[in-house]
Amino acid sequence: MADAKAKPKKKPAKSTAKAETLSFQAEMSRLLDIVAHSLYSDKEVFLRELISNASDACDRLRHDALTAPELAAGDGDYRIAITVDEAAKTLTVADNGIGMNRDDLVDNLGTIARSGTSAFVESLTGDARKDTSLIGQFGVGFYSAFMVADSVEVVTRRAGEGESWRWSSDGKGSFTIEPAEREGRGTTITVHMRDDDKGYLNKDRLSGIVKRYSDHIPFPITLAEAGGEPEQANTGAALWTRPKSEVTADQYKEFYHHVAHMADDPWSVLHFHAEGVIDYRALLFVPSMQPFDLFQQDRESRVKLYVKRVFITDHETGLVPPWLRFLRGIVDSEDLPLNVSREMLQDNPVTAKIRGGIVKRTLDDLEKKAKDDSAAFDGFWKNFGAVLKEGIYEGAGERDRLVKLCRFRSTASDGLVSLADYVGRMREGQDEIYYISGDNAETLAKSPQLEGFRAKGIEVLLMTDPVDDFWVPMVGVYEEKAFKSVTRGGADLSKVKGKEKDAPEDKADESELGPLIAAVKLALGEKVKDVQASHRLTDSAVCLVAGEQDMDIHMERILRAHKQLNEASARILEINPKHALIKGLAERAKADASAPVLEDAAWLLLDQARILEGEPVTDPVEFARRLSKVMAAGLG
Repeated sequence: MADAKAKPKKKPAKSTAKAETLSFQAEMSRLLDIVAHSLYSDKEVFLRELISNASDACDRLRHDALTAPELAAGDGDYRIAITVDEAAKTLTVADNGIGMNRDDLVDNLGTIARSGTSAFVESLTGDARKDTSLIGQFGVGFYSAFMVADSVEVVTRRAGEGESWRWSSDGKGSFTIEPAEREGRGTTITVHMRDDDKGYLNKDRLSGIVKRYSDHIPFPITLAEAGGEPEQANTGAALWTRPKSEVTADQYKEFYHHVAHMADDPWSVLHFHAEGVIDYRALLFVPSMQPFDLFQQDRESRVKLYVKRVFITDHETGLVPPWLRFLRGIVDSEDLPLNVSREMLQDNPVTAKIRGGIVKRTLDDLEKKAKDDSAAFDGFWKNFGAVLKEGIYEGAGERDRLVKLCRFRSTASDGLVSLADYVGRMREGQDEIYYISGDNAETLAKSPQLEGFRAKGIEVLLMTDPVDDFWVPMVGVYEEKAFKSVTRGGADLSKVKGKEKDAPEDKADESELGPLIAAVKLALGEKVKDVQASHRLTDSAVCLVAGEQDMDIHMERILRAHKQLNEASARILEINPKHALIKGLAERAKADASAPVLEDAAWLLLDQARILEGEPVTDPVEFARRLSKVMAAGLG
């Protein structure tokens, strides 16, 4: 935006367009009501957000001017000016950045759909102190002005265009857009202060807020009273160019808020300068909470690329692999051309070198955190472990390091365990790492497939991220111990020494099951691959398992859900020779293998096993009929 120092320019012809009054989208109105009428403990963040937006506008114009220098012609000194007028009860934040046209105003200030309005509104709890911490997280920084404003007015002109526009609203359901007059490109935001918030018109107070939140902004921020002389309120030096020893924890935190547009505190800070063949600086942050769009299919890194302190892009840079997309921050290269395009970035050897350096530094930091503070690392893993494991599946060169960082729920611990923890607790005679995959750890822990493992005291890893079904078979082995799903057949637990105080095993005579197994196979036909006596079940009557060479049950379920498979494979039905129901059926089959009750029992056993796997029964009507018939018979 132009200030007193800008050169006067010829006024464009006045637009003949008329003023329009438009309504906010419904969710936008609700959001503004919450922002405007809740009691916040740190209202001063509104200034931080307005300054941050002005800085972004200057950054974007500086980038566009690399290829279209006429956009910044005659006014290449980017700046942000804050002016207070106590008499008029207004605070103005002006920049000479990219500016907006009418469509930009409607898109950016009439809706925040691109920033996830629904997700934001659903996150609000009514707890004002908690709600205010979300400001900025979903790109709603501009609207924080309504915490202190009776009304807000925006006058703006897009670089390279002749028309200026005014946006105004009291935040109560609608906004007005009309032609305006403005000399030069940029945006001026005027906040008409509420009586209760006139304290923010104090110059000394504003100077402190700028120092606390925006000192790192790489453009000069001037502060002046109406009619007074502007004074620079920030140092104007890019934070990432300073030595680590000169940057405080608070400065890192506020820069994180600025660059990440998130309101949590960073979980970890990586600030380094790589010199040598490739020269670049990086200031990267690991958030302490999940970004709301972390798992969107088109999600990409939001690490900003600068070249010689000039902002280039924050999209498709190739600087961060997809499995580190939770990183926020900036990378500033001395070895890329200022006019580098996104297409050039993808294949540029300098980009590949920087990417490798970022990956190494990030994993070094994560390994150190995992060693020094396992509890804190567990918190990180709950937020971002599923993303990090994508790097194992994608064949990253750091696969071994990533596998060692992995943490899991297990049947032997209430917390998270590493593979090193698991191997260190393996029982005598155990030479495989057992796991089970599914959607929910609590449900998996109750699976009948675990009964024999639990009886032997064998720990089983509970894997609940979809990517687990893909990377585990790919890795196959950890420290010469093969991964094995407990939902597959072929698990020989007899060689594993059980717990010392195990009760003597019930040596059920499996040979007695011959007639029953034959009757069940005859009744079910091709619906099952085989029927076998089970060595894994101790309490349940039946379970389904995959063949030794077949696809894991949960993997097949995922592929069917994504239409990659048309139908379920036939599974092995295992029956428990020690269960009272199976013993009774075995006696009936021994006496009369063609008894009609055995056919109904066979189907009920299969449906029971399907239900235990979380699968629907194939024929609910027949299931109900058979169940009613058996229950009636049981009642005499």
